Amino acid sequence: MWNGAIVKIAYKAVAVIFLFTLVSGWAESQVVPAEQTSPGHDSHSQKSAPDQEMDHMQMPGMHQHEMKMDEKPKTFIEEMQHHSVSGTSAEPNSTPTPMLMTMKGPWMLMFHGEAFLNALQQSGPRGSDKVFSTNWFMPMAQRQLGRGTLTVRTMLSFEPGTVIGRFYPELFQQGETAFGKPIVDGQHPHDFIMELAALYDLKVGENGLLSFYFAPMGDPAMGPTAYPHRASASEDPIAPLGHHLQDSTHIADDVITAGFTYKIARIEASGFHGREPDEFRWDIDSGKVDSWSVRATVNPAQNWSAQYSLAHLTSPEELHPEEDLQRMTASIMYNRPTARGNWASTLLWGRNRTLDTGLVSNGYLAESTFRFAERNYVWGRIENADRTNELLLPNQFEPPNLQENSIGRVQAYTAGYAHDVDLIPHVATGIGAQITLYNSPDPLKAAYGNHPLGAVIFLRFRPFGKER
Repeated sequence: MWNGAIVKIAYKAVAVIFLFTLVSGWAESQVVPAEQTSPGHDSHSQKSAPDQEMDHMQMPGMHQHEMKMDEKPKTFIEEMQHHSVSGTSAEPNSTPTPMLMTMKGPWMLMFHGEAFLNALQQSGPRGSDKVFSTNWFMPMAQRQLGRGTLTVRTMLSFEPGTVIGRFYPELFQQGETAFGKPIVDGQHPHDFIMELAALYDLKVGENGLLSFYFAPMGDPAMGPTAYPHRASASEDPIAPLGHHLQDSTHIADDVITAGFTYKIARIEASGFHGREPDEFRWDIDSGKVDSWSVRATVNPAQNWSAQYSLAHLTSPEELHPEEDLQRMTASIMYNRPTARGNWASTLLWGRNRTLDTGLVSNGYLAESTFRFAERNYVWGRIENADRTNELLLPNQFEPPNLQENSIGRVQAYTAGYAHDVDLIPHVATGIGAQITLYNSPDPLKAAYGNHPLGAVIFLRFRPFGKER
């Protein structure tokens, strides 16, 4: 009873904070002259020296932080303060984040996201086709609050309406449910509310940062940056096969995280509700905090980031509520800015161990995206993921007392190309295509064929400010 009451109060608190942020930012923008609030303009330049000194006394470090938001972080602490990806995850400090931003009084308002319109076709006996959209949008705001920085953020996805039938086709993919059946050869849409969060960062001396994160819907300290937000996967509209072995917790209920960053290293811990979202994607799920995770991250240089994480997930699967999971992940990210582009890469391993049955599943991923000549993108993804006998039940209700077992390992090789065209100001509009070749394990060759293919052509829209 108390847990449910606390959750409801927390929902209202975060919603009030977010609405207050937007309303107060709008209100203050009405009384601040336009030349003081235009992007890149020093909002203190019209004030007298005593006024400027008073502002800095009242809000230490905020002006410097505002000016740095248009720049790439120079330190790991600055990277964590930006909060430009979901949850409290990190990418290399040099990773670009295309976004729109403006100052409204003491508030820095930001918006970023992307939307793909996809036409997909697959070969083989289990192949399918579909037109659908994958998308997410993240408005956020920051301001100085006391001696720290407050960030409020939400992330929305219209996939519950743009992915009809409760999943889109993806050969060999499995995880979660649709119409009470396990999803096989398909990927579920994201929830409408992917994240609703408040974050507070407090500097501790010159080299320390104490951080707190609360989210009725959010991303606990588990795994690397989730695939929709990774720079290395920015042009691939399809989920990795290892999603439910690596980063599926990026949409979790009732998340509370505390972390401490010192120079190049960070340690954090989360409590959250372990059940994965149900198939009704428009609402907000809730439940008691029954699961936990810990993550260690290090950014040893501007272009590098690595993490290791461990989690206990209580009853994550709706069809197997009696089963708990232990998940481990490890990843290395590399990002290299170039004269007219950027090169981002990720190596990732994820492992699930079902505590009741001892079933162990591993997923390995290598992906890379290279933007060159400013408007051109090439990318690739290689995966090696364990699959279970659930794949033998396409579009079927799960038999009672089914014992899930490993049935083999699937390899997937993806390559793609996209080119940006001028269509909408400050929106990178990409026209692209990719193809994926699969290698079926022996027990699945009769059902899928030896080497089925999947192909996607798409339009991609991504807002950007100073850089794509």
